[in-house]
Amino acid sequence: MSRRDKIHDAVRQALTKDGWTITADPFEIEYEEARLRADLAAERMLAAERAEERIIVEIKSFLSPSPLHELQAAIGQYQMYLMCLETAAPERRLFLAISQPVWESLFTLKITQDFIRRFPLRLFVVNLQTEEIVLWKE
Repeated sequence: MSRRDKIHDAVRQALTKDGWTITADPFEIEYEEARLRADLAAERMLAAERAEERIIVEIKSFLSPSPLHELQAAIGQYQMYLMCLETAAPERRLFLAISQPVWESLFTLKITQDFIRRFPLRLFVVNLQTEEIVLWKE
């Protein structure tokens, strides 16, 4: 079993509060001979469209002494999952979940903002105290 991220339970609770149903924890991605594990899968009914919205969530705390190095690894993992999901589960959109302090410190740096502009990244930000989603960025 893979190790859960420190903010895993808060992200899971925030998604539930936002109306999502957790459908897998973790979500296995099968791609040719490889098996990868994203942290969560969730679904939400879109009442206006009478359809379901499906997402895969990779959760990152960025607690290492070198957050930029951890960001490099997270972006590489995100891109690999994105490629695999195009074949394995094309109906799902991939998101990176981060905490509000990480958003305010790491993701507001110019290097991170420029990188996200060049290599689009879907993410959402969770307030860990209230366990609520405070920002969706697509």
